[in-house]
Amino acid sequence: MGGGMGKNMAGSDAKVKDFNKTLRMLLGYMKPYRVKVGLVIFFALFSTTFSIVGPKLLGKVTTKLAEGLIAFYLQTGLLTDFQYIGKMITLLVVLYIVSAICSYTQSYLMTGVSMRVTYKLRKDISEKMNRIPLNYYDTRTHGEVLSRITNDVDLVNQTLNQTMTQLITSTTMIIGVLTMMLSISWLMTIVALLVVPLTMVIIGVVIKRSQGYFKAQQKHLGELNGHIEEIYGGHTIVQAFNGEADAVEHFDSINDELYHSAWKSQFVSSIMMPVMNFVGNLGYVLVSILGGYLAVKKVVDIGDIQAFIQYMRSFTQPVSQLASISNTLQSTVAAAERVFEFLAEPEEIPESSSPITAEAIHGDVTFDHVSFGYNPEQLIIKDFSAEVKAGQRIAIVGPTGAGKTTIVKLLMRFYDIGKGDISVDGHSIYEFTRHDLRELFGMVLQDTWLYNDTIMENIRYGTPEATDEEVIEAAKAAHCDEFIRALPDGYHMVLNEESSNISQGQKQLFTIARVILANPKILILDEATSSVDTRTEILIQRAMEHLMQNRTSFVIAHRLSTIKDSDLILVMKDGDIVEQGNHDTLLAQNGFYAELYMSQFEE
Repeated sequence: MGGGMGKNMAGSDAKVKDFNKTLRMLLGYMKPYRVKVGLVIFFALFSTTFSIVGPKLLGKVTTKLAEGLIAFYLQTGLLTDFQYIGKMITLLVVLYIVSAICSYTQSYLMTGVSMRVTYKLRKDISEKMNRIPLNYYDTRTHGEVLSRITNDVDLVNQTLNQTMTQLITSTTMIIGVLTMMLSISWLMTIVALLVVPLTMVIIGVVIKRSQGYFKAQQKHLGELNGHIEEIYGGHTIVQAFNGEADAVEHFDSINDELYHSAWKSQFVSSIMMPVMNFVGNLGYVLVSILGGYLAVKKVVDIGDIQAFIQYMRSFTQPVSQLASISNTLQSTVAAAERVFEFLAEPEEIPESSSPITAEAIHGDVTFDHVSFGYNPEQLIIKDFSAEVKAGQRIAIVGPTGAGKTTIVKLLMRFYDIGKGDISVDGHSIYEFTRHDLRELFGMVLQDTWLYNDTIMENIRYGTPEATDEEVIEAAKAAHCDEFIRALPDGYHMVLNEESSNISQGQKQLFTIARVILANPKILILDEATSSVDTRTEILIQRAMEHLMQNRTSFVIAHRLSTIKDSDLILVMKDGDIVEQGNHDTLLAQNGFYAELYMSQFEE
């Protein structure tokens, strides 16, 4: 199971939706390299042709040796023509050397083509990932997405590198060998070809049965990858809630389905060679009997019988290879189809053809009757309007699920608005490129994100030109310089993949330092101090006070005591603004905000 299964991934039990279309698209990726592919075909043809001539020449040598032995036995005085035999053997050696050189050359060229095609596929996928809306990733497991990018592309690469040249050589071998067999004896050729219809029937049955199993195998492998990635990423939570048994049970269920589909696909495809060998051996028996009879009748030479048997073996081998290739091609097209499905996914709204530069932006932000839902049939933001002046501090409060974080995601175009518009300094956010728009913002979210690198590089992320001194100054402003220096290797300590070698509060401080270093024009703080202790929170609040001066700032907070000094508080409920004003005004109204505020101080 391990050898082939890691390379296969697809999406459903059904057959390939459009085999011909997918194959045409795959060949389209090879179009820029058609000259090299032409050379591959050329060298493959020459390599195969030279190897086909070999048995014919070897048969002539055998005939000469047989004639010499018969002459010696009959005492006719004739001698074996060793000079002729020497010339034939020399020619054979030369032909096989040339054939080997041609074979090496075509393999070298095809490897280069396959790697370039694979590189182009991965590059297109990488660029596509940045153009696909976030809801694509919200509705699929990480393992499934990664499998399309890695396993599927690897399988396409393997097939292009190995199967295509094999397809060319096998086809050439069949045509060439058939021609040589006819030149020896048309009667023996007909007998030899009697097994071909039986072979084709076997191939057809095997392909039909194995295709569905291969697709099922690929589907279950994708599910297994997604489950493992998900459980491994959250292994602490799984253990904390004693979910190991359920995780293992679910794994066993998927793995069991994968096992059954995998062994069926491997078994059905593996029985092809033994059956083909059996059918081929039947052909050898028939040809040997007929060849012996024709040799006695002086219709063919002894050497021709030997050459014919070699050709027959050479004929059945490429037929078997073509059968094997057909199986590989099924799983490859399935994998390629998944890749092209990913590349054909709907993209975000295109960039403006004449984007506005973001250099002279002050920070005025307007929400104009904004409506949005992750599912168009279920709106989260229903009719959101607000006017924010440059330099103001805006607090967005409300119960969980009111749409606070969603507003921020719309502001940065992580998702596209359903209705209405958002503008910055009077310009719609759709008039900026996404790069320029997002460069205006510095964002600290509840969910921190750090990657497998040093603390220094994690803080520098997004501002690669920053010096080490500037990084340290940002860390001091975020009040994390002192404890960083106390860590092993200090700023050069490498965080592991899950960043589990530091605390959640420390992660939060690093992301705050990252924003301070970026020095953006508009700040977004989504529960930015939710994971730090009270003392550190006070220090962070002081740093934020300094950072938010003369900057438009959006602060999402559940602890309402932290946003009392905001210029404007937007109170959200069920996707709408139900109240707005400053802290004192909203308390005086004794409405929903006052209810939220007072509930945090109830005994």
